Amino acid sequence: MTVIPASHLDLLEGPVVVTLVTLMPDGQPQATPVWCDLAEGFIRVNTVRGRQKDRNLAERPKVTVLAIDPNDPYRWLEVRGEVVDSTEAGGAEHINALSHLYKGKDFRALEPGEVRVIYRIRPTRVNANSH
Repeated sequence: MTVIPASHLDLLEGPVVVTLVTLMPDGQPQATPVWCDLAEGFIRVNTVRGRQKDRNLAERPKVTVLAIDPNDPYRWLEVRGEVVDSTEAGGAEHINALSHLYKGKDFRALEPGEVRVIYRIRPTRVNANSH
């Protein structure tokens, strides 16, 4: 598996809002700001079942994650990868943990019928930049 360089791990270990790029059915890229974390070399993102990015991730598993250092825009990390799996198990707990990392508090209450899903992304190519 492609490894994230230690020099840029902080950009995925948060709290840095990253851009998740997925592919629409017609091949057009869709970019969405998201929270993420890193677990055992996999990038994890969390979304609601049925949203566009959920459908894109499930149907077209090639993605890119772009993290830009909020204190230095010339220091960034691009990770191209593939979704290896997804699960609803622990989805609500995961978004709550991300909320604590990014905002220091619990995530909002889930809406009735709202199901959270965790996607694991395996890095296949990494581009890291520092000036």
